[in-house]
Amino acid sequence: MEFFSGLNFWLLLIILSIPAIFLGIKEKKNKYYILFSSLVFCFLVYSKNINSLIYLVIFLIYEYMLIKVYLRLKIEKNCDKVSIFVILSLFPLVISRILPILEIDYKFGFLGISYITFKVMQMLVEIKDNMIKVVNFIDYLSFMIFFPTLSSGPIDRSRRFIKDIEKTISKTEYLDNLGKGIEYILQGLVYKMILSQLIFDKINIISEATYTTKNLTIYMYLYGFYLFFDFAGYSLMAVGVSKIFGIDTPMNFNKPFLAKDMKDFWNRWHMSLSHWFRDFVFSRLVFAMFKKKIFKSSLTTAMVAYIVNMTLMGVWHGINFSYLLYGLYHGIILAITEYFQKTKFYKNNKNKKWFEYSSIFITFNLVMFGFFIFSEKFVYILQVMGGRLW
Repeated sequence: MEFFSGLNFWLLLIILSIPAIFLGIKEKKNKYYILFSSLVFCFLVYSKNINSLIYLVIFLIYEYMLIKVYLRLKIEKNCDKVSIFVILSLFPLVISRILPILEIDYKFGFLGISYITFKVMQMLVEIKDNMIKVVNFIDYLSFMIFFPTLSSGPIDRSRRFIKDIEKTISKTEYLDNLGKGIEYILQGLVYKMILSQLIFDKINIISEATYTTKNLTIYMYLYGFYLFFDFAGYSLMAVGVSKIFGIDTPMNFNKPFLAKDMKDFWNRWHMSLSHWFRDFVFSRLVFAMFKKKIFKSSLTTAMVAYIVNMTLMGVWHGINFSYLLYGLYHGIILAITEYFQKTKFYKNNKNKKWFEYSSIFITFNLVMFGFFIFSEKFVYILQVMGGRLW
């Protein structure tokens, strides 16, 4: 069984949704039922590879111990040195990324490890910031393995999630959420199962053709739209199922191809990930550089922070040169955008229609080229060209 794929998943989802709907209509808390449903799905999805299931259990226990130890240190000794705990929380993810590169026959890793790791890091940092003062195992486990978002997000925040599982809402509000949830699921199915597959078939055809400039350009745009419909479709289904179970999971996409610049794009594309990096990497990096007075100019500070932030985001996708280059590319574009938006030309023209439409067109094409890099096709072409030149 796989999440949001195959008849078995959808049949089980329908069966487990019935009690959730009943509890919602009766205005009852479904905190423990959410955990039960997540445990059922986790067992069925991960048990096909027993090593993944075992590693998931070990991972969850290990990360919970880290959180509890740091929480105790924070309460008893006001310990602000969270960095060592963040590094330790990253250790399983790093191991699962590095061992395949070293061609070691490994048994580590499981579907969704990168997303759960970010949830753990968020909790550790917010403990440091005195935003989280209590962590119990049931809430922790419910948050970490909530099945609609487990494998591919959206990345929720623990305090918001726990608030949802603790509250009761009226029958009217739940029915409204239920209707929206079903709508999102159907929309997600159209995106992922129909549109993305149609585009994917076209990509396969163009991939077998000769690598001309025309064919590579068509491939670039097709891949960009495929990535959107595939991932946005999954996210919509995750949000829709969450609503059925009474959880208001944040949306992940908001018309990203209408972005006016790259900063606007990252406020529309994979929003839960970009906002996570904004809150826990970018803003803290800017603050640290200001505090240590590394650069005299605030503009330079922001530009450097963008490049570092997006490069790390690229590596988060996997230890792969294409992903690293993708992150670096977006970091440089964001840095240029930050610089450009300080110019008189931008300030004098930003509200004009011609400028708005031009900005959308340029941003769209920059984004598509970024996806071309992400697809690994760009690096492959560079390797082929390099080989010919050599």
